[in-house]
Amino acid sequence: MLTVQEVSDWLNIKPATLYSWAAKGKIPCRRMYGLVRFEREAIQTWLDTCNNIPQKPLPFPIRHNSCDIDHVIEAAKREVYTPRHGETRPKSGLIQKEDADGADKT
Repeated sequence: MLTVQEVSDWLNIKPATLYSWAAKGKIPCRRMYGLVRFEREAIQTWLDTCNNIPQKPLPFPIRHNSCDIDHVIEAAKREVYTPRHGETRPKSGLIQKEDADGADKT
């Protein structure tokens, strides 16, 4: 029987992942007096079956018309770089304080 650490090193995964898989029944294991143990043959069989799962081919990426992308980029630039109407820049707080105090600007 293999320990969690031994199987973790063998599969190059974290022990926490093994505990999670064991709790969810994703990996064959045995629980003995609160400990999780693994049978070498069962793990090897499990690994062999994992490789035989048919994979769906990845779909080809959908190509968009470059005019559409250019339009989106231009709209984003206009939104970010165009100043809004009616906005004014606030004056510095120190300048306003001098004016309010009547301080001499010499």
